[in-house]
Amino acid sequence: MHRDQATRGLLTCGAVAPVLFISTFLIDGAVRPGYDPATTPVSQLLLGDRGWLETFTFVLSGLLIVAFAVGLRRVQTVSPGSRWGPIMVGVAGLGLVIAGVFTPDPAFGYPPGTPSGEIQSYSWHATVHLLAALLVFGGLPIACFIFARHFRTARDVAWSIYSLFSGLAMLVAFVLYAAGTSGADGLEPMAGWLERASIIIGFAWIALLAIHFLRSPAVEPQESHSEASR
Repeated sequence: MHRDQATRGLLTCGAVAPVLFISTFLIDGAVRPGYDPATTPVSQLLLGDRGWLETFTFVLSGLLIVAFAVGLRRVQTVSPGSRWGPIMVGVAGLGLVIAGVFTPDPAFGYPPGTPSGEIQSYSWHATVHLLAALLVFGGLPIACFIFARHFRTARDVAWSIYSLFSGLAMLVAFVLYAAGTSGADGLEPMAGWLERASIIIGFAWIALLAIHFLRSPAVEPQESHSEASR
């Protein structure tokens, strides 16, 4: 029972992290002076007088997602993707931690007084930040696709389709966001919203996946099997 409680605690981290991360950047972005959420990436909130708040949220949310990945590995031991699914979720969480520690450069008009648009030359810490962001926006869709296969094998059609859709939708929104930040006609004025859509789609999937496994009886059989093998 002790291990089962620990596993549930780890899975609960996956339900908490998305709510913490999304609510913080939505509220902070809406009230931060000089910040325009429609055109400005979420990461720019790491800068400015309240940058510490986003740094804390990035790091804590990332660590919670890594903990969730450990919980996923505990409840998935023999199914397709039982190793790589949790690993890719953990990669996304790690990317969030690194992105929070290594801040981007001033750009896109924020902090106030910064020229609009993306900069042409990145500092070393901004380069690390961008690479870490790719772990999030690349790792999470891959995790969605892996779990889509898992649920298809388990004959859970609804979750298989939802996971596949989430991965595709997150990728499409991110590609459109990247095009918008590069000055693509019609996308630049909404680049910030496109990035937020990508994040919300992916992180909502994490939260619902956590709730799914918390409600699943799969935690109990693993514990019983573990005790029987001792």
